[in-house]
This record gives sequence, structure tokens and C-alpha cells, in this order.
Amino acid sequence: MNTTISAEDRTRDRKAWMGLLASADDARLAELWRAFDHEPAFDWLRAPEAGGVMVRGRMGGSGAPFNLGEMTVTRCALSLADGTVGHGYVQGRSKAKAEMAAKIDALMQTDAAEALRATVLTPLEQERASAKDARASKAAATKVDFFTMVRGED
Repeated sequence: MNTTISAEDRTRDRKAWMGLLASADDARLAELWRAFDHEPAFDWLRAPEAGGVMVRGRMGGSGAPFNLGEMTVTRCALSLADGTVGHGYVQGRSKAKAEMAAKIDALMQTDAAEALRATVLTPLEQERASAKDARASKAAATKVDFFTMVRGED
């Protein structure tokens, strides 16, 4: 059995955990990170810094792009003692969250990945799914079904 993972699969998985980390609540991420209890040795490649990015959109998802506005992001990059590089990009000005995201990103590329997934990522995924279901249920409760009754040939 071939247990190698393609570069495409690694990229898809990394995008998923980076998105999950970026959208996680700061306090909840910090709580789960502390529960992991593994502070890696690292060197900064780029210390956490806040800046702005232009957010672009497309009308209807496929129209011409337009500038929606600016958003503040914090980014950083670090290298673990074994040379593994991790990046953190988060909305807002939370340097601590960007640092945690970069550490988790780096560790997810090492042998610590499974333990980290179980301790940090899986609970975040479950909480995000529960929140999505709650929003969907709330929206479904307000759904109105409109129908037209035909009343002759008017």
C-alpha cells in the first residue's frame, strides 16, 4: 500500500488548517494550544507584524473584480529547530494568535501532527461545524415559503 501523500493533497490539507486557525477565536485557540503543552524551539524568520491588505470581490462570484476595502492582518514566519517553516496570517492585530498559528503550521508538518490535530484542530473543526449547523437551523426557522395560487385565466 502506498502511504505517500501527493503535493496537491498536502497543499489542500495545509490550506484547510491555515483557514481554520485564521478564523478561530483567539481565546479558544490559546486554550487549545496550552492543552497541547508542547512549546517548540524556533527562530523568527519574520516577527509578527500588523499591516493592511486590500480585499477584492466579484459581483456574482464571476463578474469583474472590484476593491471592497482594506482589512488589517497580522503575519509572521518562523523556523523550527529542525528547519521546518511555519507561517501565520490572521485577521486583526493579534500578534499572539499569529504566532500560535505559525507554530501550529510548522508542527503540522512534523511528527507531532497527529497529536496536534487531535488536541487543537479537531476541536476547532467540530466547534466550527456546530456553529454552522446552529446558524443554518436559525435561518431555516425563519424561512418563508412563497407560493402562487392560480385563480383562473386573468
